[in-house]
Amino acid sequence: MYIAVDDTDSMRGNCTTFLATEIIRELYTDFDLIGNPKLVRLNPAVPWKTRGNGSLILKFGKGVGKKTRIGIIDGKDIFCFENGVDISYEKKDIVDRIKPLIEKFHESDADPGLIISDVRPSPEYYEHGLFTIMSVSDVVDELDRIGAETFTIGNGRGLIGSTCGLAWIPRDFTYELLTYRIPDKWGTPRHVDSKSIMMMDHQYPSTFNSWEDRTNKVAMVPATPCPVLYGLRGDSMDDLIPASESIESEEIYRWVIFLTNQGTDDHIIREYESLRPNASYLVKGVVRECARHIRGGHVFMDMDTEYGVITCGAYEPSKEFRMVFDRLIPGDTIEVMGEYREDPATLNVEKLHVISLVPDLIKVSNPMCQVCGKRMESVGKGQGYRCRKCHTRSDSNITTERMRWIVPGWYEPPTAARRHLSKPLKRMGLEQPVEFVICRN
Repeated sequence: MYIAVDDTDSMRGNCTTFLATEIIRELYTDFDLIGNPKLVRLNPAVPWKTRGNGSLILKFGKGVGKKTRIGIIDGKDIFCFENGVDISYEKKDIVDRIKPLIEKFHESDADPGLIISDVRPSPEYYEHGLFTIMSVSDVVDELDRIGAETFTIGNGRGLIGSTCGLAWIPRDFTYELLTYRIPDKWGTPRHVDSKSIMMMDHQYPSTFNSWEDRTNKVAMVPATPCPVLYGLRGDSMDDLIPASESIESEEIYRWVIFLTNQGTDDHIIREYESLRPNASYLVKGVVRECARHIRGGHVFMDMDTEYGVITCGAYEPSKEFRMVFDRLIPGDTIEVMGEYREDPATLNVEKLHVISLVPDLIKVSNPMCQVCGKRMESVGKGQGYRCRKCHTRSDSNITTERMRWIVPGWYEPPTAARRHLSKPLKRMGLEQPVEFVICRN
């Protein structure tokens, strides 16, 4: 039995992952949890998303095989099984049990969608959910085909994310241990000790996006009034529990480890004929002109590509990452990953790869005449130089090469400015070039 739910939260509060823990709490006495609950992030360019455009997927049945502790709810350990077999149930009965939870834990401006199904949708729906903007009508036929039972509130837009998330077949994947606050504290300031997070980050290298050493800032604690206390992400599920236990914080109400597609770059389109808005791409090009700054601290740069001139943007929240733009000059070859927006037409850069750099030559003086040794004079802009006495000509002046404060390699924003799906360089087995790290400090 598969359960998929999406779109219950808003910027004002609630969290679909907390609803997932409520569903586990409701069904855990009658069914076994098969595999970790899944938190599946979809297209980050969807205009109406709240925070991370994530859907939640649960699988229940009769557990067989390895049993793993993945959480605590109501003071009781929660386990999932490696495999499972189906047991009889009525879909409508499950809907009736979950419906009150959705009605209780959803925001008034959200449009929840719930799916109960024995069969998963076609895997192509996962890609549709990552790369395109979809409507409810795009998934209705597929839900009919798999015989799903559904429940919606509002316009039912949550059925889109539920369908696409349920279609995910994990290849590259990560984990997130999500902790939740005591309900009475929702909306109040959180207490999480930053020094303990720093120490945890250094002690457990399999974790990522928790702490920013360069600025000594926590990146794993949300600022919204949602139920989440913090989210600890990592590549090793075995490391997450002791890593979480080393963090000093206010009392934890419950916690669960989710399997996720976060930090995978799954949203990046790498093969395409043209760029369309509200999708994310890997684009290679040559820097056309030096970066320009606008009010608010945002930086833009144009590059020539096989798709025409593309404007790339790095925004104020990306902090020192904007320095990369400042240190590029015309002729440098780069590739960028980011979301392509329609108005204004801009590729919002999530990561940047410097492939090759051209020499940065600056003029020292006009050339010398090879006949008489006197300094030549400029004929006019772009017309070269001429010796007034000998009438000899030269097309180039005397230059010197200026040091470049950037080297080939990958560059990424600080931890707090990264998107859920963006793969950290740490997961790519890479580090930012040390020259950049040193000079920006």
